[in-house]
Amino acid sequence: MKSVLHHFTYMLCFVTVIILFPVLVHALPVQKFAQLGDFKLESGELIKNCVVGYNTCGKLNADHSNAILILTWFGGSSRDLLFFASPGMLADSTKYFVVTIDAPGNGVSSSPSNSKLQPNESFPHFNVRDMVKSEYFIASNVLGLKHVFCIIGSSMGGMQTFQWLVSYPEFMDKAVIEVGTPKLTSNDLLLWNSELLAIEEGLKCNASLESITNTVAAIHTLNLQTPDYYVDHVSSEEFPKYLKNTENDLAKSFNPYNWMSQLCAMINHNIFYLFNNDMKKVAAIVKAKVFIVVCKQDRMVNPRPALNFAKLIKAETLELDNNCGHYGVGCEMEKVVSAINKFLSN
Repeated sequence: MKSVLHHFTYMLCFVTVIILFPVLVHALPVQKFAQLGDFKLESGELIKNCVVGYNTCGKLNADHSNAILILTWFGGSSRDLLFFASPGMLADSTKYFVVTIDAPGNGVSSSPSNSKLQPNESFPHFNVRDMVKSEYFIASNVLGLKHVFCIIGSSMGGMQTFQWLVSYPEFMDKAVIEVGTPKLTSNDLLLWNSELLAIEEGLKCNASLESITNTVAAIHTLNLQTPDYYVDHVSSEEFPKYLKNTENDLAKSFNPYNWMSQLCAMINHNIFYLFNNDMKKVAAIVKAKVFIVVCKQDRMVNPRPALNFAKLIKAETLELDNNCGHYGVGCEMEKVVSAINKFLSN
């Protein structure tokens, strides 16, 4: 399993991807970076000398109608998403021109950990709308795309995709959202605020990085999957080793300031906010055809807001009911990939 930081469903089952689709992208493309200058945020603050990372693979066709944007999950990078472009996967780069984009705060794009002018706690607060604005800049200004075939996102990437539907409704023909939400529920907020408080209090008390990391790992892992999943897959005797491995995995990439920056963006995520929480008004803005995948037992991103909004925009939906929780898509990957490929083909 990848680091807990990369909690997106597919990463849990990366081995499954290899088994199901043995011919993957042969060589990783060179990581690309775009210079955005001083990037103005919705708050009025600036990310100074803003840099956004991205990757591309496949070829743009003559009429530029085969571009797909894929957006990063919480803490994930554009390189993590390249397996989407493998032959047989839902963004097969033999058919599509695939662009994966790094969200601010992930340690690749401008982040508290890599900003020389605004390091750590001095890095400005950004929201999901700011993420989408930076992604639009890459697509339109850097790559010269006027329109894309599809935008895909999972978890926090799904939150961004919901925002794309509202911020730039004419920019895509289709959108695929997995385990994402248009607005966080109180249960989602309880989780993300628990992690935020753990980091803030740890820093305030001068706790060691190891202590903060281990606390966050425990909170995060507790909500990734269901109690039944853990009971079935991790015995009491194996638990100490399992927990230690989880802590060690997170420690490889965890930066408390990066984690907090994206936590805060998710906590404030609400595509209805600028419209006085009028869901019907927002639904009327959406132009794209939308496919939404949710997991009924998701303890990290509650599926109810996505399903409610799906009804208003007449989106196609796929509801998975397994005990894998937020990782539910990975546990039924072949079914999900087949359904999404059908949606993209119609």
